[in-house]
Amino acid sequence: MAYPLLTNCPVCSKALKITKLQCNHCQTTIENEFEVSKLAALGQEQLHFVEIFLKCRGNIKEVEKELGISYPTVRGKLDEIISALGYSTHKKPEVDKKKIVSLLEKGEITAEKAIELLKEGED
Repeated sequence: MAYPLLTNCPVCSKALKITKLQCNHCQTTIENEFEVSKLAALGQEQLHFVEIFLKCRGNIKEVEKELGISYPTVRGKLDEIISALGYSTHKKPEVDKKKIVSLLEKGEITAEKAIELLKEGED
């Protein structure tokens, strides 16, 4: 019987390293430090959600139907998974290019400031 991959130490909760791989057929053993996917850090429930999300091709309405949960719950689960993978869930505010140009034309901001504001929208 195979057990799910542990990613954190059951004693101190720090990240575990995979250091040994073995072939079940010929018993070849390879020892080194191996990296796992960020997805390996997700819990079973989160992985199930990701599978459903992919099966539904990212269509939130279909995920709602499949899991019997509301739109805000789907969004919340997505944000939770995004955070667990190490990414930010905060959207950057959109840059109003017309407003920046207008401020520049009126002399309310310098060209340097306009460039800085426009570059913020590119990140």
